[in-house]
Amino acid sequence: MLKSKIATPLALAILVALSGCAKKEPAAEAAMAPAASAAPQMPAGHPAAEPGEVVDLSGIAKADGGMTVAEVFAEKDALAGKPVTVRGKVVKVNAGIMGKNWLHVRDGSGAEGTNDLTVTTVGELPALGATVIVIGPVTLDKDFGMGYAYDVIVEDAEVKLDSAGT
Repeated sequence: MLKSKIATPLALAILVALSGCAKKEPAAEAAMAPAASAAPQMPAGHPAAEPGEVVDLSGIAKADGGMTVAEVFAEKDALAGKPVTVRGKVVKVNAGIMGKNWLHVRDGSGAEGTNDLTVTTVGELPALGATVIVIGPVTLDKDFGMGYAYDVIVEDAEVKLDSAGT
């Protein structure tokens, strides 16, 4: 008799708990849906690489012997592991993450998904809006875990302030 008094509520509790597991959250389904665009997308949860302040990207000249941000993305396979030189403006900065300073650099070239170059450096962190020359090796398909993956990134770059390029 005692067993049936315990077994029935226990069975009901298990059924209620398991029925909740079968429900899918709408947000989870949306996150699992394939992207509608073929353009590279930032990982879910990654902060947007949009400028916090409006940074004027007009009049940025390509660095001597360098490439534009769009050209780096367009030729990424051929550039893997090779150094590139890019002139652009800093549109986002994050200091001291994983022992490095992180920059997003744009030069006005490219479309959404190919207009923002992520750069890491151990050098001095330039100010938002500063024009810089970035020199460093291109790395493809870099996954740092926790949703931070990059199709193209310039790692351990030398970043120089540049006033001549604008």
